[in-house]
Amino acid sequence: MDAAEAVEAIQREMTVFARRARASAGRMHPELSLVSYTLLGHLETSGGCRATDLAAHYALDKSTVSRQVTALERAGLVERRPDSADQRVQVVRLTAAGRRILAQVTDRRRAAFAERLADWPEEDLRRFAGYLERYNGRAGHGTDGPAEV
Repeated sequence: MDAAEAVEAIQREMTVFARRARASAGRMHPELSLVSYTLLGHLETSGGCRATDLAAHYALDKSTVSRQVTALERAGLVERRPDSADQRVQVVRLTAAGRRILAQVTDRRRAAFAERLADWPEEDLRRFAGYLERYNGRAGHGTDGPAEV
């Protein structure tokens, strides 16, 4: 396999991976799409942020993020509160229910990865992890949203 064929195989396999991730999201928890899970994860990591910051981070339209945040808010998984530094700004934060569901889904996803990779030699796991980190590090802007491959 030459370099061009290898790049084509990588693109094909990463597309399969992305499709599998989207399909499995609903099985992990019926209330969470892959997008919802991703947004909740970012809110957990950041400790909360403005919806416009979420849109910028994932290179999404503000109205798309607004709809997602509203749906998560209705489900009781996030809440909007005034920012302590600027009362005019609304910050989106996880609720206790959001943290609980996110932890459940994260545990299930971690277990699914561990099961799928259980028979891989440790050296292969390290090498694969390193390749993924290297690939994702080339993104340049630190975003991990759907707009970037």
